[in-house]
Amino acid sequence: MIDPTSASSIQSMMETIRSYQSQAASSTSAMNSGNAAGMTSGASFAQQMSMNGMNGVGGAGGANAASGAYQAKNISAPTTELPNFTDSVRNLLNKVNDVNVNSEKMADAYQRGEDIPLTDVVLGMQKASLSFEATLQVRNKVLKAYEDIMNMPV
Repeated sequence: MIDPTSASSIQSMMETIRSYQSQAASSTSAMNSGNAAGMTSGASFAQQMSMNGMNGVGGAGGANAASGAYQAKNISAPTTELPNFTDSVRNLLNKVNDVNVNSEKMADAYQRGEDIPLTDVVLGMQKASLSFEATLQVRNKVLKAYEDIMNMPV
């Protein structure tokens, strides 16, 4: 059975990858449409370079070379604001807390006699326990790394 937490994180990663691909495709198509006036699709790279006025490494490129340099300056990696470490840790702890709260709610509902399969309750409790243990291990590793850094001779 696939863990819904990991499935949602995989889905969000796939959406991020798809957005990067669409941004790359749009910038590539914009570059190709800008150069399409002087190039044929079957031309080799050297032929395309000579059509643009760039005849080798030291060749005089003229105005077309300058416009090619201008196009190269406009190409940049997609800028996305990444969360800082504090936000990442806060989000992780919130997710672990949500898993624990959902596990407790399922156990309480089962004890009240609601129609919840026992296997779902046990799996929920195991997920909560595992996520808490993993968080504890990460905390221990971070504290150990901090202690190691603080004990380093300067």
